[in-house]
Amino acid sequence: MAIAGPWRSAARTHSGKVRTRNEDAFLARPEQGLWVVADGMGGHQAGDIASQMIVASLAELPVHGDFDDRLIRIRQCLHWLNRRLGQELTVSAGRHDNIIGSTVVALLAEENRAACVWAGDSRCYLWRGQRLYQLSRDHSLQQQLIDEQQMNARQAQAHPGAHALTRAVGAAEQLTLEVLELEVFSGDAFLLCSDGLYQGLSSDALGHALNHAVPETALKRLFDDALRGAARDNLTAVVIRG
Repeated sequence: MAIAGPWRSAARTHSGKVRTRNEDAFLARPEQGLWVVADGMGGHQAGDIASQMIVASLAELPVHGDFDDRLIRIRQCLHWLNRRLGQELTVSAGRHDNIIGSTVVALLAEENRAACVWAGDSRCYLWRGQRLYQLSRDHSLQQQLIDEQQMNARQAQAHPGAHALTRAVGAAEQLTLEVLELEVFSGDAFLLCSDGLYQGLSSDALGHALNHAVPETALKRLFDDALRGAARDNLTAVVIRG
């Protein structure tokens, strides 16, 4: 049977074991049914500024109107940010050859409806009926090689540019967002996370963590598991339950 909240969530970010700067950012507004993870593009100037701008701008969106209105505003906001990051900031920094960008994955939920909006390789997972589903599909060269060149995951991962992004906010003049809408049911749990978190964890590890009914407990399990590994990148996760 479909549910109507109230939503519970827990969120955390960590710089990891190698990087001194955390370019990830998150938003958790369970009372508004909105959660976001943004991962500033590593190796580029001001990746942390880009991710923080995304989170801050989405946090300021009005919450009036129905679900469809709010979803449109989220998409419009991200397109506006893409133009701003691609033009104003780059020019003002005097660095025409540098990209200021970030991945984004957002979840909007209201009553029995949810929508995932994303660009890049930050992910949205659904834990339902003791099964883990990856709702988002990575916008990366690795995924493109799998889709277009019929490579398996191992072959694609071995490609020298496998982790290069094919979409991100601020990375190109035109931003193409992907949107997936779904119905929410009792017992569903969602996970939004940056690639630093899921790259170090198996699907089984993600599922075992999300099986905990309390979001804070699930989140602790995710970070404990991730930080036992190499944790070479920033780690960010948001766990959501209805």
